[in-house]
Amino acid sequence: MQMKRERATTILNEMLERLEQNAWPLDLVTEIYLFGSYIRGALEVGDIDVVVQHTTDERWTQQSLHAFFGGRDSYTPMRQALRGNRRGISFQFQGRDSLQSEDIELLPLWHQGEPIALARQRLAAITSDATAGRAPRDHVLPAYETLADLIPRPVRIDLHRWSTARKITVTTLCLPDAQPSSTTATRHMDDRWVPNSPLRRAAAAALAHLESTGQRLDRCEIHRQYLARGATDRTIDCFVDLGWRYWRSAERYLADGQSWFEVLPATSRQPLNALHITPAARS
Repeated sequence: MQMKRERATTILNEMLERLEQNAWPLDLVTEIYLFGSYIRGALEVGDIDVVVQHTTDERWTQQSLHAFFGGRDSYTPMRQALRGNRRGISFQFQGRDSLQSEDIELLPLWHQGEPIALARQRLAAITSDATAGRAPRDHVLPAYETLADLIPRPVRIDLHRWSTARKITVTTLCLPDAQPSSTTATRHMDDRWVPNSPLRRAAAAALAHLESTGQRLDRCEIHRQYLARGATDRTIDCFVDLGWRYWRSAERYLADGQSWFEVLPATSRQPLNALHITPAARS
């Protein structure tokens, strides 16, 4: 989804306001860089590409361990602290060196110890350019080219690496709104989400699709919860993830021979897109 440059600038200025408060975990941030279409001056951009370098402390280490053993993304607290309730920023944490090794231009926005006012001056100095198109997306394969703009760069890197190593196959889908016939699945969704929740809509469409392909729903795990009582990791065939929430666990599930069904971030009305990622051995 495209956004006007003015809106992107507002989002970045709001991020700087939150950074200026220096509350944990933002007090760990040491450097902020920008790259992609925004620094090229494009009048419309997709996600704003932001690189965040940071240190760690004991609190960070503890929450990262809890997140790891719980199958959660350890960067959720920092991501939420930086963007608040806004969408439209794609963060690359600790990605400076890898991006520079790929000769991707990075624009320094802020370094720890500098006044935020200086970062605002740098932001204001980035001029718009009506001739600047969108930066080409890297790590894109034909299998998911149509959805590349909706896939965060770290995910594209994972998919590209696994695909070129022939470890997985990827199928893209546009999911119609539907409800699974399984009463167990319906009860599970009713217990977790209110009727108008975008997550419930995404979960229902995903489970209905999987059910139509012959996938047993009692052998599915959805958004870190089993559908069937008594299920274990050993009895699961497919993990259904909603909006990249548990993507960091994808490699482990795929290595164990389980498929991964990713519903891209959902809204109440926009089309639902999904990736069905299957280990090559199962394919």
